[in-house]
Amino acid sequence: MENTTAFVVLAAAIAFASAVIGGTMAQGKAASVALEGIARNPAAAEKLQTPMILALALIESLVLFGFGIAFLILGKAA
Repeated sequence: MENTTAFVVLAAAIAFASAVIGGTMAQGKAASVALEGIARNPAAAEKLQTPMILALALIESLVLFGFGIAFLILGKAA
């Protein structure tokens, strides 16, 4: 029974780690591309700001979804 619990906890850790790593990479890429677009065309800053913030919020919601999944997996360990 202990081995099963250890594997469940490991699965939760992997789920959360992959969500965080993927989210941070995606947010970094989104911000980088938006800032590069603003640097190339400063007049487009107002047009890029709202979609960039929306994209960052959606990416962050996926990380929180992964966090919730990790807690559901941990619930199976108890």
